[in-house]
Amino acid sequence: MKYLITIVGPTAIGKTALSIALAQHFKCEIISCDSRQFFKEMTIGTAVPSQEELNAAKHHFIQNKSIFENYTVGDYEKEALLKLEEFYQNNDFAILIGGSGLYVDAVLKGFDEFPEIAPEIRAEVNSNYEKLGIEYLQKQLKNLDPDYYQKITIENPQTLQNPQRMMRFVEVCIGSQKPYSSFLNQKKNNRNFTPILIGLDADREVIYNRINQRVDIMMNAGLLEEAKALYPNKELNALQTVGYRELFSYLDGEFTLPFAIEEIKKNTRRFSKRQLTWFKRNEDTRWFDYNIDRQKIFDYINLKLKV
Repeated sequence: MKYLITIVGPTAIGKTALSIALAQHFKCEIISCDSRQFFKEMTIGTAVPSQEELNAAKHHFIQNKSIFENYTVGDYEKEALLKLEEFYQNNDFAILIGGSGLYVDAVLKGFDEFPEIAPEIRAEVNSNYEKLGIEYLQKQLKNLDPDYYQKITIENPQTLQNPQRMMRFVEVCIGSQKPYSSFLNQKKNNRNFTPILIGLDADREVIYNRINQRVDIMMNAGLLEEAKALYPNKELNALQTVGYRELFSYLDGEFTLPFAIEEIKKNTRRFSKRQLTWFKRNEDTRWFDYNIDRQKIFDYINLKLKV
């Protein structure tokens, strides 16, 4: 039996430290599932593990791509599964750690199959978006798939501001003449491993304080300078990320620096709330307080291994 110990939870909760402890205990390697830590140009603002942490256990999918590459969640799913196959030739365990719920689901469950969309439809949707903005995509999805639009609005409203995702939803609706949601949950993807899901959580006040402290640490570490270096490419999809967007607004003269920093903290707190909403949908996840004695987590995993 092969096992994928999966650690989820909100940002700044301590997932990295736990994953390293587990990797050392089970003598295995770590797959990162943070969709912004993939990019080598983004270090401070994505809270990439320190060199000391990277040396403590072998990590994969950390700063392995460029912001200039078109890297999708489907690409990640294929590469992560290949890496797991490689791991399992010599080990019964691997660690998956991440705060990006869609990417965690990609590895654990896979994706639904969608029809091929004609290039001219994709081009037309993209052209209309460039002329009319994100509001065009939002109105189209609301008209073509009102149920899915409502689901996103409730569960993951940030998606409504993501042009890449929204264009995909709309082009599928137009190209197939069916709602995007009609293609979801149609196919069962088999996996050659058994997931053991561990969630880290804390009181909301604790999470928010940890986030505020982390943002201050990032600013002191040079996040503004990193944002300045990335500013010429601010329109890239990879840079539509909390921590960078707000500093780009400062560099555009729209925000003062103190206001931009407070916006980073506020938007990160909102992001953490959405992360918990996403992860707590999975009833198989066993949740622990972030400050719990780690031995209790090890005991739980060992119990699952005997089942």
